[in-house]
Amino acid sequence: MPKRLSTILTCILAISLTASAQKKSAKMASGPMPDKALMQKIWDGWSTLNPDNTAKFYAKGEHTFFDIAPLKYNNWEEYDHGVRNVLADVKAATCTVNDDAQIHPAGEYVWGTATVKSDMTETSGKRDLSTFRWTVIWGKQDGKWLIVHEHVSEPIH
Repeated sequence: MPKRLSTILTCILAISLTASAQKKSAKMASGPMPDKALMQKIWDGWSTLNPDNTAKFYAKGEHTFFDIAPLKYNNWEEYDHGVRNVLADVKAATCTVNDDAQIHPAGEYVWGTATVKSDMTETSGKRDLSTFRWTVIWGKQDGKWLIVHEHVSEPIH
């Protein structure tokens, strides 16, 4: 009897694990996932120095976005307004996602990391070359992957 009980328990465990795996895969977001090309499109938008060109990539509502300056925005509207003030002193920019970009599916979200090369020219003519870190989290809303959290930071020199 103990061997038969062991076999039954093993079968129940196998069925439970299979059901659990099916539930998890059902929660996985479907459709094309964000990729490095999307990451670069986002930074191409920022390179125009006009947040209107990046708004389509960001979720609206209460989401936290950390940037180099000032520090934190609680939603896209704050981010849009604050970044316009920061970018007012910049007349040209090019931002390039480096080859270290990574994308990681995580259930109903996708997160990515990369370093981004930045070449900015201020209105004063001063040129600023830098590389910063970028962590981004996308959530699918109305069939589109939108940024629901972002963290941009620059190493202390």
